[in-house]
Amino acid sequence: MEIRPECVPCLLKRVLFQAELADNGSEMEALKAAMDAFSRGLRKGRNSAEIATEVHRAAYRAMNVKDPYLELKIRADAVAGEFIDTASHHISSSGDPVRAAMLIACIGNIMDFGIEKAIDDPDRFREEFNRLIGEGLGHDDTDIVKDILSKAKSIVYLFDNCGESQLDKLLIREIRKKGIKVTGVVRGAPILNDVAIDDAYRTGLDKELDGLYTTSEFRIGIDMNAVDTALREEMASADLMIAKGMANFESLSDQNVTMPIAYIMRTKCAPVADALKIPLNTNAVIVRGRTERKKDLP
Repeated sequence: MEIRPECVPCLLKRVLFQAELADNGSEMEALKAAMDAFSRGLRKGRNSAEIATEVHRAAYRAMNVKDPYLELKIRADAVAGEFIDTASHHISSSGDPVRAAMLIACIGNIMDFGIEKAIDDPDRFREEFNRLIGEGLGHDDTDIVKDILSKAKSIVYLFDNCGESQLDKLLIREIRKKGIKVTGVVRGAPILNDVAIDDAYRTGLDKELDGLYTTSEFRIGIDMNAVDTALREEMASADLMIAKGMANFESLSDQNVTMPIAYIMRTKCAPVADALKIPLNTNAVIVRGRTERKKDLP
C-alpha cells in the first residue's frame, strides 16, 4: 500500500507512545530519529509498511529498548485469555463455526496500541467485546474462505498483535479440525505490540500449530523475499494465507503472492480502509489473490 501524508503524524504519534512506554527519557531522541528516517525515506509511491519499518527501527535504536511494549503485550494476552470460554461458546453455538471464529479473530484486532481507532489499554477490551460481536462482519468473504478450506491441505497463518493472537487460536482450532495443516508466522524481532517468537512460546501459541516460523527480521508486516528457505517452501505448498491485521495487508498488497490471501482485520485507519474500499471501523474478512472463484472476489 502506498504511503499517504496522513500516515506521517500517525507514525510519529506511535513513536511518542512507545517512547513513553520505554520510560527512560528518550522521547525527544526517538522523535528526532523517526523524523530523520522520514526525511531520508519519505516519498510518493513508497510502501507504507517499508517506511514504517525504517521509522520504528530508528526510534527503537534511539530508545535503546528491545521491547517497549512487553508489559502491554502480556496484559493484552491475559485480558484476551479471559474471553476464550465465552468466545468458544459463541463459536460452537453459532451454526457456522468457521464464520463465527473468523469474527472472533477479527474483533481481537482492536488490540492495537498507540493508534486512534484502536484501544490503548487492554482492559478496554472487556468493554468492547460484546459490542464488536454485535456488529458482526461488515465485509464478509467467509464463503470464499470456506470454499478454499474445503479443498485445502495446508495454510499459512500470519499473526499480528498480542492479545488478538489468543483469539486466533480458536479459528486455528476450527481449521485444524478439518485435517488442514496450519503453519504460523510471527515477527522476526519484537516490534510494536506484534507477536514475536518469545510471545508465541510464552502463550502456548506454538502448541496450536503444526509449525511455527518467523519473518526473519525486524519488520512491519512481512517481506516475502526475506523469509528463510523452510518457510518459503511451506508457503509454496500452501493453499491459503490468512493474514491478520492492517500491517500485513500494507506489506503484502504490493508483493507478488501466488496463493489467495484472506485478510482478517478491523479497518482502523482511513488509508487502509480506502485501499480496501471498505468503510472505516469495519470488521472485515477480505479475500484477495488467485482463487477458483474469481467472480466472487470484491
